[in-house]
Amino acid sequence: MMRTHYCGELSAALIDRTVTLCGWANRPRDHGGVIFIDLVDREGLAQVVCHPDRESLFKVAESVRNQFVLRVTGKVRCRIEGTINPKLRTGEVEVVVEELEILNPSAPLPFQLDDDNLNENTRLEHRVLDLRREPMQRNLRLRHRAAMAVRKFLDQHGFVDIETPVLYKSTPEGAREFLVPSRLHPGQFYALPQSPQLFKQLLMVAGFDRYYQIVKCFRDEDLRADRQPEFTQIDIETSFLAEEDIRRLMEELVRQVFREAAGIELPSPFPVLTYDEVMRDYGVDKPDLRVPLKLTELTDVVRDVEFKVFSGPANAEGGRVCALRVPGGGAFSRSELDGYGEFAKTLGAKGLAWIKVNDRSKVPEGLQSPIVKNVHAKALESILARTNAANGDVVFFGAGEATSVDAYMGAMRDKIGHDRGLAEEGWRPLWVIDFPMFEFDPESKQWKARHHPFTSPKDGHEKYLESNPGQAYAKAYDMVLNGWEIGGGSVRIHRPEIQQRVFSALKISKEEQRAKFGFLLDALQYGAPPHGGIAFGFDRMVTLMAGAGAIRDVIAFPKTQRGQDLLTGAPTEVQEKQLRELGIRLREKPKD
Repeated sequence: MMRTHYCGELSAALIDRTVTLCGWANRPRDHGGVIFIDLVDREGLAQVVCHPDRESLFKVAESVRNQFVLRVTGKVRCRIEGTINPKLRTGEVEVVVEELEILNPSAPLPFQLDDDNLNENTRLEHRVLDLRREPMQRNLRLRHRAAMAVRKFLDQHGFVDIETPVLYKSTPEGAREFLVPSRLHPGQFYALPQSPQLFKQLLMVAGFDRYYQIVKCFRDEDLRADRQPEFTQIDIETSFLAEEDIRRLMEELVRQVFREAAGIELPSPFPVLTYDEVMRDYGVDKPDLRVPLKLTELTDVVRDVEFKVFSGPANAEGGRVCALRVPGGGAFSRSELDGYGEFAKTLGAKGLAWIKVNDRSKVPEGLQSPIVKNVHAKALESILARTNAANGDVVFFGAGEATSVDAYMGAMRDKIGHDRGLAEEGWRPLWVIDFPMFEFDPESKQWKARHHPFTSPKDGHEKYLESNPGQAYAKAYDMVLNGWEIGGGSVRIHRPEIQQRVFSALKISKEEQRAKFGFLLDALQYGAPPHGGIAFGFDRMVTLMAGAGAIRDVIAFPKTQRGQDLLTGAPTEVQEKQLRELGIRLREKPKD
């Protein structure tokens, strides 16, 4: 073998032993005729020392530059007193070089690997070098440990790893799909799967009982810090388990993965909140519970105030008025208040009303705000009582269409909590359950599945499928951790007649049902068991464990927010010959 040890394995136990190491030279240093080289591999760093009394060896050492690939043989010794580095795992020892071989030189680097302020595009363009950096090595090894912990847990609980197709049938009921043209069937296309949803249901009908995959999924959607066009999912499906059983088992999985991969102990049990509760109190369905602030409902309090910004939405169907009390926020300057107002505007708010509480005992004299004169004293008292406002607090208000108010006030709550140091340390997971089955699309004036059209209604909610789909709630559940949705799933529909009623509520015709989902509908006729599952965003989980800022930092070769691979240059144009083989013609570019 080319080496006897990894660099990071050296310790005092190896003193006086001859070892052979391989790795990359990190900043060779000439200290008064003695050359020190930090040799780095995936396990860490070892300091090697080249003395001038070995003339030919020393000449080779003098030619070594940053990131040359080296093979070193020498004797391990204790470092000289005063040079021991307690912060380094190998900091007690060094290797006195007896043989030195340059296995490969390196061209000058486009950036220094220990630079912590690298431009992200530079990192992605030179991703191979970026991956050599210690933070990226650490992140990807964490990802490996997490994947192994997932497999270990699921194997212990009787789950079977089964692969499903990557070339898929187009069923565009969710996000936009990536399409793949078929050469053998001109004019026809495969789709890359957004998830293995339909196949994992088929596997339950097939009797496999417990299935999982750590699988690539694809969505052609706008990107952000926690999204990539291709991402990795822990996909899980079970038969003959109730919703509560699935959640209990999956909670156990996540706790074990965080413990084994990252040494993180998550609370037990996870709290459970309904969708209606989290939207009322936090404005989002994935609240960061580390922020202790909550929204307060005021719609019924302000229906008769002169201030039309409040009374208008309060008296309109689908309107909402709510408040966010910030303890100590009375110290905010006017520019800070205006800054939060501008932030809210970027999220759809027309403005952001506020009241500073200077003297709670005097209403309205003790309140400071441009809106106080337009809100009668009884309403002001009710606002202060409901929000539990005290002297020195500020109360922000959101008013308008409920969906819009939820969006900007939920984001405000999160931003202020983190800006002002109100967020707690640690890990705050929760389950969000009982999601609405449908949401109304004002453009098409039709109901759409909130999750997907195979989610089962809650017991007793089948009656709303025809009469009032907006009242139907689903056996659906999300796992949220520190404000990130890391998993989502549901109990599925296993009875064909219920599936037909859901399709009818969604105005999916019989012809469209057969064209898109005929193979699933056929399978449901042959004794489909009760089944349900969940899909975890594996990249998101690892990002949280690593304390990284974006999932790009835990993916070996990610895309930019514009969906580009700066390392390889993808996407690129292809040869016209390839397009002809696929029966595709490009539109001619318009002439100037």
